[in-house]
Amino acid sequence: MVKVKICGITNLEDALLSYFAGAQALGFVFYKKSPRYIRPQKAKNIARILPKKIKLVGVFVDEKPAAVKKIAKLIGLDMLQFHGKETPEYCKKFKGYKVIKVFRISKKEDLDCVAKYKTSAYLFDSFSKAAPGGTGNKFNWKILAQTAKMGPVLFISGGLTSANVKQAIKLLKPDWVDASSSLESRPGKKDNQRIEKFIQAIKL
Repeated sequence: MVKVKICGITNLEDALLSYFAGAQALGFVFYKKSPRYIRPQKAKNIARILPKKIKLVGVFVDEKPAAVKKIAKLIGLDMLQFHGKETPEYCKKFKGYKVIKVFRISKKEDLDCVAKYKTSAYLFDSFSKAAPGGTGNKFNWKILAQTAKMGPVLFISGGLTSANVKQAIKLLKPDWVDASSSLESRPGKKDNQRIEKFIQAIKL
């Protein structure tokens, strides 16, 4: 079955809710301009309570490598997700961690640079001028479906809901689906029913 990552976790209640609903990974956003930003120490306090088998992902936007490594070590992150303009060279600086590079898609040409990144995984999200992620908008999946599967692991994000996630899986055949704002009652606070319906839709 396709695995589920719930991103934008800001509190223990939402972390546990996501885990018990069936998520295999949780994302913590360490980008201070995001409404889902979480302080590293708070993320550490949440992480130490969670079962060891759930994967912990740190989301960064054009952060200094030293700061990324410091936060990753503090919390015990399993994966590093880079959501900004990070270069292929930048992504090579994190030995010992699985790296997810995010590509924001609005047109086919946005895929031209993907092959330059030799990361553990690619995440495809919708493009927005307003924010680097968490917009709740989906991109044109047909753009990605026209290309051969790229990279060892594929994450799909951007406006996924219980109503459309099955369609995305059928069309794109990802290894992971990733949702955040579409599962919230307000920015930074997840909705119990939305999370459960989302994961149940994947299992059906």
